Amino acid sequence: MDYNDINFKPQSTVLPLHLPHNVSPDLPPHPRHPPLSPPSLRKRRRFFVPAAAVAAERGAAVVWFKQDLRIDDHPGLVAASRHRTVVPVYVFDRRILPCFQDEMIELVLSALEDLQKSLRDQGSDLLIRFGSVEDVLLEIVNKAKATHIYAEEEVEYNILRAIDAVGESLSSMPFSWGTPQLVSWQTPFYDIKNLAELPTSYREFRKLRIPVTTPIASPVLPSFDIELDRDGDFPTINDIKRYLNGNPHKLDESWMSIKEISAKAILRRDHINQDELSGDIIDGSGKIYSDNNGSSQPIKSYPGKQEEKSAFLSREGILVKGGADNVFNALAAYLRDLEGTGRGDWQEVHEKLRMAETRTGASFGALFGAAIGLGIISRRRVYFEAIKYERERNAGFLSPFGYSAATVAAAIDTVCSKEWYWLLASKSLKSNEVRHPVRIWRWNGYLIQYTVVGNEGPGVLLVHGFGAFLEHYRDNISDIADGGNRVWAITLLGFGKSEKPNIVYSELIWAELLRDFIIDVVGEPVHLVGNSIGGFFVAGVSGLWPALAKSVVLINTAGSVIPGYSSVQLTEAGQTSGSAWLGARLLLVYLRLSAKNILTNCYPTDKGRVDSWLINEIIRASYDPGVLIVLESVFNFSLSIPLNYLFDAFGGRILVIQGTRDPLSNSKARLSMLKEHCNGVVIKELNAGHCPHDELPEKVNSIIGEWM
Repeated sequence: MDYNDINFKPQSTVLPLHLPHNVSPDLPPHPRHPPLSPPSLRKRRRFFVPAAAVAAERGAAVVWFKQDLRIDDHPGLVAASRHRTVVPVYVFDRRILPCFQDEMIELVLSALEDLQKSLRDQGSDLLIRFGSVEDVLLEIVNKAKATHIYAEEEVEYNILRAIDAVGESLSSMPFSWGTPQLVSWQTPFYDIKNLAELPTSYREFRKLRIPVTTPIASPVLPSFDIELDRDGDFPTINDIKRYLNGNPHKLDESWMSIKEISAKAILRRDHINQDELSGDIIDGSGKIYSDNNGSSQPIKSYPGKQEEKSAFLSREGILVKGGADNVFNALAAYLRDLEGTGRGDWQEVHEKLRMAETRTGASFGALFGAAIGLGIISRRRVYFEAIKYERERNAGFLSPFGYSAATVAAAIDTVCSKEWYWLLASKSLKSNEVRHPVRIWRWNGYLIQYTVVGNEGPGVLLVHGFGAFLEHYRDNISDIADGGNRVWAITLLGFGKSEKPNIVYSELIWAELLRDFIIDVVGEPVHLVGNSIGGFFVAGVSGLWPALAKSVVLINTAGSVIPGYSSVQLTEAGQTSGSAWLGARLLLVYLRLSAKNILTNCYPTDKGRVDSWLINEIIRASYDPGVLIVLESVFNFSLSIPLNYLFDAFGGRILVIQGTRDPLSNSKARLSMLKEHCNGVVIKELNAGHCPHDELPEKVNSIIGEWM
């Protein structure tokens, strides 16, 4: 592919696609490979754009950096380098940053510092500004007389809103040299010609055997010769926090602080299962939780290793910090885990790898997920570095029987999986076939799909059951909204078209996801509605963080009632056992073969609701990368926190809707326990199966409407 001939169009998208693991084009030279090559070697490997191509554009170009904090494999920067002047800029905008925790802000700053240095080495620079991005970019466009703004295509709702605001600002202002064009670009992982024709089934997608595109090296940029005001010295984390705290629309601090209270901390505080909760564990964001005494496992020091040369953000954490040089060096160490080394920095990577390997292959996402999410290194560059190393190990060949190193497999599987879910998100946003408009929220680096309907009234959050998705509330969302409510429905991590990362899933992870969604997206307490295991999750949210819930509605909820509970046996999910590994695969085969029969049994009153759409969507999701990991969690579920404990901790209004013909539970016994041991719970019985909200939507909508 000739990257000098890329057809960049205003408001257009350069689309990617997929390559089987045993096929790969020739690898391009990489400006930072080998990882510690001298700077002089790296400079000889730059990607040069012919002078004719540069002369083709006379105006100045603004490159708006967001989650593409690199100069390597950056098609937008390559296209901008054809202009007479290039102005790189990063904007701290309150609409984009409010969900960032201190650790992520620190990671962004380290990446920006490296990016600025890399640009200055080329005679360019990076402007770092605070404010509304449309105001900042409009000011720069006017001073530079820019003809183009290059911005990477996004899928996250908040960032899309910011991009739209920039476009509206450009179109509403007169410019003597012509209206600047907002150019959307993308790093095409796969060579996709038409996103509309992309199958939503990963099984069908793999059959296409679409090749991975080749990474490009950094371009030569024109000198930065425009006088522009700067916002002082390089910002610190305190500067950013002061800026965020000055937001007039900022949520109440006590509300935001709820996110800082983990489910485990609450259970420890309540003296529940202290023994079971001891020891260090790692969650999906790569954060290490310390043991009950507040201490964490010490990180060894190695000969020749200087603390300031550590590849990680902190001694306790496992996030590889920016910028690109450090990430590439850590990636090289990660891939070469099987090789002995005397290098202290590589030994540190190897130790952190073992700490993060909570299940096979999970360490790559835990260590590098944040760096990939911020675009410090591109997904396809990771792919090609891993393939290059695999060839080195195998005399230039790739085996059709798999990879020779588990770290190579982990790196490739992770970036291919992330690309697939980005494509699903992008396709969902552009689809005209969805019942409700889809939005994307990024949680701990993972893409989560949700929808919202209604403009006024109380907030309602609908949470689906195991194996389902937000569309399972297909005939509830609009009706409940029409009753004078604002309704959110979410597809949980690991289900539907939301991302299915390689992490250890647990009930508490899903509860914390819902907690953060309410705080970051909804922004106010809500009425929580959950079906099946989703009912257990919303009960957990209300019991652990009562301030988030106005009331709770449980529809054939999972979980148990334990009379006179005195302690809770909360078993920590750990490494996958052999039985869970095998059980997940057998369960998956059974679900695919018997999906229609299983669903029909769950809809005893109106079997006609089990239509081809519902069956196909469940089967579609069963082929997504990562689905086996989610199924393995079934064998680790204990749901050991009693419902009556959660109800007591919540202390608010609770409605239980029970389909009495549920084939998955003994409805009579469950209702008897709820009535006897859960004071104040309102119970509504329906002649329905496990999913009354979808089997008898009109009746359930009426009950919920009255409850609201």
